[in-house]
Amino acid sequence: MRFALVAGEASGDILGAALIGALRARFPEATFYGVAGPRMQEAGCEAIGSIDALSVMGLAEVVRHLPRLLQLRRDLVERFAADKPDAYIGIDAPDFNLRVEHDLKARGIRTVHVNSPTIWAWRPGRIHGIVKAVDLMLCLYPFEPALYEKHGARAAFIGHPLADQLDDRAPAAVARRALGIGAAGSVVAVLPGSRGSELKYLSDPFAAAAAWLHARNPGLHFVVPIARPDLRPVLEQAIARHPGPRWQLVDGRSREAMQAADVVLLASGTASLECLLLGRPMVVAYRASALTEFLAWKLIKIPHVSLPNILSRDGLSNARVVPELLGYQATPQALGQEVEQLLRHPVLRQLQVERFSAVHRELKRDAGDLAAAAIASLLKR
Repeated sequence: MRFALVAGEASGDILGAALIGALRARFPEATFYGVAGPRMQEAGCEAIGSIDALSVMGLAEVVRHLPRLLQLRRDLVERFAADKPDAYIGIDAPDFNLRVEHDLKARGIRTVHVNSPTIWAWRPGRIHGIVKAVDLMLCLYPFEPALYEKHGARAAFIGHPLADQLDDRAPAAVARRALGIGAAGSVVAVLPGSRGSELKYLSDPFAAAAAWLHARNPGLHFVVPIARPDLRPVLEQAIARHPGPRWQLVDGRSREAMQAADVVLLASGTASLECLLLGRPMVVAYRASALTEFLAWKLIKIPHVSLPNILSRDGLSNARVVPELLGYQATPQALGQEVEQLLRHPVLRQLQVERFSAVHRELKRDAGDLAAAAIASLLKR
């Protein structure tokens, strides 16, 4: 068996690594190659391209990188069409992967997509193209398969591999000791994102929100995990523009930072799901270019965009579990006020944590094994 995989960004790397391990258990002689991150490579995937090549977010940013992305897509389609792997597995990056899947399926190669595009949030008409491109859709969230079954598409709910890995019962004291943070006082973890485009828009508001909080509670300790070394100067410059708070910058270790915190202030995205699965109260924010924000307001069809709010009930509920500040709403004072509310009121923190625990139980299904079983079934057919 040969499997070609293309993953987009860090979340795709996590999904891909879990899937490779489970597929190898079923097909011990299988080989894996494609666009992979460090976790996938550790699991045994030969990297023919870096996952960083697809880590682009926001319309304006995608447009700037479009020529390079189009060339990469053409090169991969030619390579995989010539190799004829037993299956092509696209993980995340739907705008990129679905086109690759469409072209390869037309050439007789079986195609699998892991992590459904958010057709329930915007551009629902995409489902018609997805059905033509994908032999099997593997869904991370329980309400998604029914959307595909209405159109006669094959889909399966596999849960989320992060739910299998993360422990929401881990005490904060253990993470604090590991990071060298004292047991006394309140800790706020600040995660403005892992991409340069995210830090461009969120590092200053987050640093200013910390300064606002510090002025009202000088004893707060702020910890910031830095996703990549090249992002450190951006954060340091933002902190310097808003002096006062006691900051601790750590390289990586985002999960320990969240575990150590009483409240987490973070960018909307996969980190918010990790925070939920770690059982930590949070405030979510997002800002982007003016064009991206304008189109988002026009196109998104659900009341909330952060995963904790989407997953907290049936996926499409109007109820807000997590404070969510988007675009112009994400001012330093507004962010600070929401964090302060959670710090001051343990009942609000407990309400979040209880809802998070229910979501965790629903998503914990041994995602890698379920995905491998569904792919094995597809290959038998």
